[in-house]
Amino acid sequence: MSIRRVALTAFVAAVCISQLCAAQQISVAAAADLQFAMQDIAARFQKETGKSVQVSYGSSGNFFQQLQNGAPFDMFFSANLDYPKKLEAAGLTEPGSYYQYARGKIVIWVPNDSKLDLSSGIQALLNPSIQKIAIANPQHAPYGQAAVAAMQKGDVYDKVKGKLVLGENISQTASFVVSGSADVGMVALSLALSPNMKDKGRYAEVPADEYPPIEQACVILSSSKNKETASQFLLFIKTAAIGEVLRSYGFDVPRSFTNNVKE
Repeated sequence: MSIRRVALTAFVAAVCISQLCAAQQISVAAAADLQFAMQDIAARFQKETGKSVQVSYGSSGNFFQQLQNGAPFDMFFSANLDYPKKLEAAGLTEPGSYYQYARGKIVIWVPNDSKLDLSSGIQALLNPSIQKIAIANPQHAPYGQAAVAAMQKGDVYDKVKGKLVLGENISQTASFVVSGSADVGMVALSLALSPNMKDKGRYAEVPADEYPPIEQACVILSSSKNKETASQFLLFIKTAAIGEVLRSYGFDVPRSFTNNVKE
């Protein structure tokens, strides 16, 4: 066999392997509150199927804008229902792929060395010793919208809005408090329970009736080039086992979400 033919054969093999690998991997845009839960879920999926999930984390609103403009993701996991529904209405999602996977929860979090008493819940934010309160930007982050709603319901928002420090997403918001850039933060329970935060501070959960439900949903994008793997991952997300994983990371996953899905 000539050197040229050997080179051509190797090139064709490399292209085929590259295409096969691409088909075995999906790209996911996910809300920042899923950072640690999704790492666990993706690892389990790869172990079970041999297929990988590459995840980018950020605010749901920013991803929504990117996806409207053709960002090359296979799936979108939003921290609210509105953005996936709007993408669905615009014909940008795979029919029948919309799935409500969890409800998020918010907490008031402070570092271990803070003297702030959290027993009064939202009212603790009125403590005069507080200089900066971190929340996610309510313009595009569902957790920021929930934080504002909770403060408004507790009649503290107008009194503390001058102290608010806005994170681009809920993960950056949490980092503000962990780093000391803010005295207290309203963050996702899923992050408060994460390895990065669980031993560095303490939190008080904000009662669910003090803010609109943080209902979260995912979709497969119609532009996906890996719909088969994306569909397989969606079915994996729907299983009761993954529902338990999400619960372990602080999400509320009603049994009804997974009752009709076979393992």
